[in-house]
Amino acid sequence: MLRDITLGQYYRTESIIHKLDPRVKIVGTFVFLVAIFMVNNAIGYAIAGLFLAMNIKLSNVPVRFIFRGMRSIFLLLMISVLFNLFLTPGDPMFTVWKIKVTKEGLKLAAKMAVRLVFLITGSSLMTLTTTPNNLTDGLESILKPLKLVHVPVHEISMMMSIALRFIPILLEETDKIMKAQMARCADFESGSIINRAKNMVPLLVPLFISAFRRAMDLAMAMEARCYRGGEGRTKMKPLVYHKEDKVAYVVLVLFLIICVAVGRMKF
Repeated sequence: MLRDITLGQYYRTESIIHKLDPRVKIVGTFVFLVAIFMVNNAIGYAIAGLFLAMNIKLSNVPVRFIFRGMRSIFLLLMISVLFNLFLTPGDPMFTVWKIKVTKEGLKLAAKMAVRLVFLITGSSLMTLTTTPNNLTDGLESILKPLKLVHVPVHEISMMMSIALRFIPILLEETDKIMKAQMARCADFESGSIINRAKNMVPLLVPLFISAFRRAMDLAMAMEARCYRGGEGRTKMKPLVYHKEDKVAYVVLVLFLIICVAVGRMKF
């Protein structure tokens, strides 16, 4: 399951989405996340789904690879669906034991499930098509106005990029530790969910030690290269908008307008 998490990974291939400016992809992801919370009917979700499917097709990233990340959030998805399904008051449809299932709960559970799937897929698509360096440069460029109020934009962007990059690294490290302990007769797969959670506790100490060691190695490498923050630093590849990026912004604006218009409709 740890290998199924795609957030933070970069899929190397040639596509239109890969070639877009990182600022476009960051803004596009934000617009998409806002849009899926603004629509509240089947037509709106269908439009958002078509938009997401179009971007997946243009990215040349295998659909199986993208949706593989859904396995890792299946438990979270089920908890969200069940809580909304059983704990939402309204017109009851039927009763399971002493818990009533309402029409409003069923609708809300379906909406939350779709939103969560779209949220994870859209965020994963951004990291799969953007290198960590480009992601850092894009974030820094977008947050640049905050420098006027003395916000360390470069450092914040660097930390966010490193945090995203560390996700697949730490997951890979966790997988290695689990296999090493399983070779010594550790059991992580049998028993109840509570027992499995307890069996995961011995992973924490070596995982934390490994994480701190990697962080220390990274800090020493940055110090050895005389890294002193963003002041006075130049870019080897400055970000420049091209025709494709401007077209992408127009598409994003149209998509947001359509979602807002559809979200205001009542069916």
